[in-house]
Amino acid sequence: MSLSTLARYGLTGRGLLGAAAAARPLGAAARPLGAPPARPLGAPPARPLGSLSCRRRPGQWPARTGPRPTALPSRGHQTARAAPLPGASCQVSALGARDEERLLEVVWGDGERSLYPYTWLRDNCQCPACTLQSARARSLLFSQLDVHTGLQEVRLAGDNQVSILWPDHHVSRFELQWLRRRCFSPAARQAMQEELFINERSHWDSELLIPSASFEEVLTDDKAALDWLLALRRVGVVYLRGAPSERGQVARLSERIGFLRLTFYGPTWQVQDKAMAVNVAYTAGDLSLHTDYPALHHPPGVQFLHCIQQAELGGESQVVDGFHMAEVLRREDPQAFRTLSSLRVDFSDMGEDYCDFRVHSKNHIIDVDCEGQVSRINYNNATRDSVLDLPLDQVQEFYRALKAYVDIMNRPTNVVTYRMEPGDIVTFDNWRLLHGRQSYTSSSEKRRHLEGAYLDWDEVMSRLRILRHAVGREDRH
Repeated sequence: MSLSTLARYGLTGRGLLGAAAAARPLGAAARPLGAPPARPLGAPPARPLGSLSCRRRPGQWPARTGPRPTALPSRGHQTARAAPLPGASCQVSALGARDEERLLEVVWGDGERSLYPYTWLRDNCQCPACTLQSARARSLLFSQLDVHTGLQEVRLAGDNQVSILWPDHHVSRFELQWLRRRCFSPAARQAMQEELFINERSHWDSELLIPSASFEEVLTDDKAALDWLLALRRVGVVYLRGAPSERGQVARLSERIGFLRLTFYGPTWQVQDKAMAVNVAYTAGDLSLHTDYPALHHPPGVQFLHCIQQAELGGESQVVDGFHMAEVLRREDPQAFRTLSSLRVDFSDMGEDYCDFRVHSKNHIIDVDCEGQVSRINYNNATRDSVLDLPLDQVQEFYRALKAYVDIMNRPTNVVTYRMEPGDIVTFDNWRLLHGRQSYTSSSEKRRHLEGAYLDWDEVMSRLRILRHAVGREDRH
């Protein structure tokens, strides 16, 4: 499957699983991230309004100019389901001030309803006195914010702004689209978070066809680069082909994003069979499935590996979807999942490379976020330390749980095996994928040589957002 083909599909959580998975078929139509819900059949179109305002008078609509809005119920819930895409029109059919709750109520032209706390609105005033426009950063000091502020007047200014007069006579103006995108309804918040962070993942097993793209196209074409990073985020692994078979290509690729993550092994590092190796990767033996650098409390998020020369025999690479395997473990052995996501394990790494180092960390094998979703895997059997800071009665359960997880990862139905050739670069999510390597034999003529590099997800997601904005702007022209 090519990357350009993959990018056309609306990939969701399990979109690349085998036949046993309940997933939307590839190629099925998907609503773009952040798109507004379609207007229900038979619903009237939004009514354009002129100037609409309301004075602060509890319990009733005050005097206003322009067309009279539809009356609002005294109580109700916000219903806006998604933030609109950039450029989408937003119209308002009614505004209301709920002074007892200190909430601004907006009824949109499509019938959806949003509520905004007064304090949040004042905190996020977009005027030059409160926001440094050149940096898009808040200049209003929190010590100056009245967290119990009321609202003096609210009105619709023209056809695309809400204007608020505060009790201290300060005026705030908010673009309608800006407000709609920041609706506090659960569905709208989820849509915004998905747009910002692309949290949905396409889980996969051994049937995965690793998406691929041209190395040179990614370097020179914004759309190709965006497709690459979107697939990297959702699938977790992307192959780039056609790079020169010489050192320095992972550094070139990193410049497409921003900058490399410097570690104790240097800005880039050479994976070769070395005498007195300071890392098990620098040997010719088998490498079990692992994530890199759990000996750091904040391991690198993304890894690049460039094949400069392949071994004469062996050296096949393996990857497994650690997030998917964690969900399988949660389903098959809930107690093991709880153990690996609650007990912290010691990892260590020491030696001398870029500089001398002696690092030690404590990490969960499976990190979960506040909602219980798997967010990072931290597992490298080579650097798992002999120090095991657990009560005696939890030691055996830890080993049992880890063995259950590793056994799931090593099932043939879950592992993707591939062989890199000179000029190939594999890019993958080091927080999600576990990767390994089969043993190999090199000769003096064909000595296996990979060059590797790390990046952090913050830099990668920054470039993804910039590219998405740039490509979206091009598409609108």
